[in-house]
Amino acid sequence: MLDVRRMQVLRAVVTSGSVSAAAANLGYTPSAISQQLSTLEKEAGTPLLEKVGRGLKPTPAGTLLAERAGRIADLLSSTEAELADIRAGRTGLLRVRFFHTASVGLIPPAVAKFRAEHPDVQLDLRMQEVELVDDVSRGEADLAIIVVGRSVPERRGVRFVHLADDPYRVVLPKSHPMAAEDCIDLVRLAGESWVNSAVTSDDICSRLLGDAYDSAGFTPKVALETDGSYSAQGFVAAGLGVALVPRLGLDIVHPGVVVRAVRNPEPARRLYAAVRETVADLPATRSLLATLHEVAS
Repeated sequence: MLDVRRMQVLRAVVTSGSVSAAAANLGYTPSAISQQLSTLEKEAGTPLLEKVGRGLKPTPAGTLLAERAGRIADLLSSTEAELADIRAGRTGLLRVRFFHTASVGLIPPAVAKFRAEHPDVQLDLRMQEVELVDDVSRGEADLAIIVVGRSVPERRGVRFVHLADDPYRVVLPKSHPMAAEDCIDLVRLAGESWVNSAVTSDDICSRLLGDAYDSAGFTPKVALETDGSYSAQGFVAAGLGVALVPRLGLDIVHPGVVVRAVRNPEPARRLYAAVRETVADLPATRSLLATLHEVAS
């Protein structure tokens, strides 16, 4: 196998035209240069230099290796510059995964702010509902926005960073008797029909809402289950019931509803970022986390 350092010695000899000149330029002795060239010729399996008068001339193989040595030097130099940019957070790629409601009020403004501050850092954005932490653990994503239940998960090679608590709001039809109130006790809604308030699935948010209903002392009468926060608002506006929707899912409010705070209790999702340990301390990652925290808060 060819040694890159010896190729650079050959390049210095070809460029300067003699072993002594190359030795002076590189700070070696002429004998050390000759030894390096001899070893490189053995690696190449063919002569690399030939004497012409008092100087040296590269053979076709020597010309090839000297030219490639120059390309390698340029590539290494540019690679070092690119690595410096990545370390400083000026360039690079971050693969970000997030669930549906995070795509409403969190990801768009956070991405806009981050791109304005880091225009050379690429973001690979993907919305998905499952395997968010698994993708980070497998190295298929760098950062994922997740909802954490009662305890923060532990996963080898993954760091979990708290972003914010995202409180739920109650969405009511504009004609609802409580529409004029600023904050509503959850128990007062016990007799309502509910939209998007399933409590039987194993989903973290469903368990969170189930705990809230239990704390308020009632079991909700579910009229309809829907996946999207805006579609839930549409059904509320149509009079099918009321809904609890996370604040970050209410960036766009349906014209036929009102949004009010809820208390006793006020359920809230705990939003975390799951980050690959290998990229967690890079400046670009830290900046993105700070931006997500700022927007989520």
